[in-house]
Amino acid sequence: MNILVALQVALTKGETAQIVAKGTKNLEAYLKVLQASRFNQDYNKESLALARRYAEEAIALDPTYSGGYRVLAGVIINEAFVGTAKVSRAEALQQALELTQKAVALEPSAISHAALSYVYVSLQNSEKAMTEAEKAIALSPNSASAYDCMGAALLVAERFHEAIPILQKSLRLSPIPSSPFVLLKLASAYQWVGHYEEAIATIKRALELYPGNLVGHVMLAVTYARIGRDQEAHAEAAEVLKIDPNFSAERFVKAISVRNQTLLDQTLSDLRKAGLK
Repeated sequence: MNILVALQVALTKGETAQIVAKGTKNLEAYLKVLQASRFNQDYNKESLALARRYAEEAIALDPTYSGGYRVLAGVIINEAFVGTAKVSRAEALQQALELTQKAVALEPSAISHAALSYVYVSLQNSEKAMTEAEKAIALSPNSASAYDCMGAALLVAERFHEAIPILQKSLRLSPIPSSPFVLLKLASAYQWVGHYEEAIATIKRALELYPGNLVGHVMLAVTYARIGRDQEAHAEAAEVLKIDPNFSAERFVKAISVRNQTLLDQTLSDLRKAGLK
């Protein structure tokens, strides 16, 4: 087990590997969490089904391992986001909240508090999201994940300018992120303050690392449409429909964590301009 973690450290994702491995001596459970985490990044029906399977198998292998509950919570949030959840969005988020609360109880670490912060972001509770993010930073001041979740909390609070340096710090701490979403959050902040070229460059970086990520292609379509680059917007919309032929612009917008209706209406308009219904 220690040899495998050391190998993961050498492959640039050391902080993530060491943190994910913490709390279990069951090598198979650890590997299942890694597999679940990887498939959870693509945001499509097939990948999320695999991610759920691996997360549930990890929990079955080691019911005291907090990593299994954290990753399953993330999968459930993503299922609700893309519309593949078998329960309502509210029920899915409640399940995710209970799973992350259990993870914190099993292991009150920075990554567990960060996971709980992310759930509160999805619940649009910026105050609780920031409280959990602050706990994560206090426990691990050099954790990229801790700053990532603080950036997400600032986004849901619509403090977009403040989120930018926090998310940039997360990326300095982990230049090759283990998830595309810190990059996509930074791109969202750029987009919402009108820095569209920076948003495009950041989304493209995320897609270079994770080319199958649905949200990245959606965001690129939105940004291109907003600045009048219609041909590129339609090309990205085509990529979205390749990944998810049943993509719904309304469902996507409803899942965005900000409450500002003007921003949400603008995003929906941009999606339709790009050719997504």
